[in-house]
Amino acid sequence: MTYRRYELLQDVAPVLDGKVLVICNIGFPSQEMYAINDTPNNFYMLGSMGLSSSIGLGLAATTDKKVVSIDGDGSVLMNLGTLSTIGNYAPANYILFLVDNGAYGSTGDQPTHTSGSTDLAAIARATGVKSVIEVNGTEAVGALETCLTTEGPHVIVAKCEPGSPKLTPIPMDPGAIRDRFKAAVQA
Repeated sequence: MTYRRYELLQDVAPVLDGKVLVICNIGFPSQEMYAINDTPNNFYMLGSMGLSSSIGLGLAATTDKKVVSIDGDGSVLMNLGTLSTIGNYAPANYILFLVDNGAYGSTGDQPTHTSGSTDLAAIARATGVKSVIEVNGTEAVGALETCLTTEGPHVIVAKCEPGSPKLTPIPMDPGAIRDRFKAAVQA
């Protein structure tokens, strides 16, 4: 059986459910999280590719709540500078959960450089992030549970296969997503 991002998110969603603030990467990852377990604690990005990690970092800097950014390899490769900021700022309440399927999933599964020689875990370590965990996607739940109970920042690189199910777009406009997430942050 192929283990893809959708199955990975199905497994981690119960661990996150209502317990943390989640920033979810643009495109299919947001659609998948919405389909799996829609909650006001999830902020679904409908634009801004490459900025899930930065938005999550900014949120972690302004709250004591645990913040998890679900990002993809293609997206974080577009914004590698945020890894240095995470490593240097080191917010204890922040987890960057990277789904590394070696592909730009939202645009047709074209290969990213992680399908070649680029190693996101090594890059995160080189930027000063102390807790970097690289796991097979099926081991991601255990890694996430550990990170949720310890001080971070943490970067989890969860490897899985490319491919996405056919889903309908999220039926909320960006303003509605923002407003309900803002209420969850303030609760």
